[in-house]
Amino acid sequence: MSHFLADDGEKIHLKITGDGPPVVMLHGWTASHQEWFPFLAELTPRHRVFRWDARGHGGHALSRPAQPTAERMARDLANLIAAYRLEKIVAVGHSMGALTLWQYIRDYGTGHLAKVCFIDQSPKLLTDPAWEHGIYGDFDAAKASQLLHHLEEDFAEGVLKLSAFGLNHRARQKYLENAKGWERSRAALRAQAPEPLIACWRSLTAADYRDVLGRIDVPAMLVYGGESNFYRSETARYVADRIPNALLHIYEGTDHSPHQWQRERFVRDLLDFIDA
Repeated sequence: MSHFLADDGEKIHLKITGDGPPVVMLHGWTASHQEWFPFLAELTPRHRVFRWDARGHGGHALSRPAQPTAERMARDLANLIAAYRLEKIVAVGHSMGALTLWQYIRDYGTGHLAKVCFIDQSPKLLTDPAWEHGIYGDFDAAKASQLLHHLEEDFAEGVLKLSAFGLNHRARQKYLENAKGWERSRAALRAQAPEPLIACWRSLTAADYRDVLGRIDVPAMLVYGGESNFYRSETARYVADRIPNALLHIYEGTDHSPHQWQRERFVRDLLDFIDA
């Protein structure tokens, strides 16, 4: 892997492949650059693809005090752009990656961005009496506090239950059956240091990017799962209605990772969007 140094001296690891206009791909919480591997064969003949392991992710121990908050990861993204002198970027963010990108736009604007793609995310994760488009449509501060307790007690199981006991009934069934895919995920989560990831989760659940949506003045594509673990279709439409001229795709029958369930469609939609 390559790496660059963030402005606090932290080493941020990433993979750079392909040649052409830059595409920066930002993975979800607890994931890594490997999330984007299935799309390289189609993307790299036409684009230079940057896939990082966000601070505190990918099994890389932190060497500096700064935790992977939304603000710090957005600053890391700005450092990446500066380190490689990138312009006219297509930025793709899934889940946490979408939140990172919204934070980046809040802090640094869209001057370096050509187009953006957000995958299955709400601009505000926690719900309240006036906001029902967060996690499950019913995930308030009390439930968030309860989840933090579970994460501190058994991080891997807490993450799995967050996905399993949401809106996707198939995920619940597979979790209760302890299917092989869930066993692999559990093992991967237990191999990671939980403290930075818990700090990251605290930051993500405290964020609110509803005010950022209307300030996105570059073309935007949205991809949501029709059976997302976390969000109903109303959340997708809320985001689409508030980003000017956003292009919305809902992949029916897919969960919080619609790009992984319909890979050929996603990479085709992404390339069509980039080249439009």
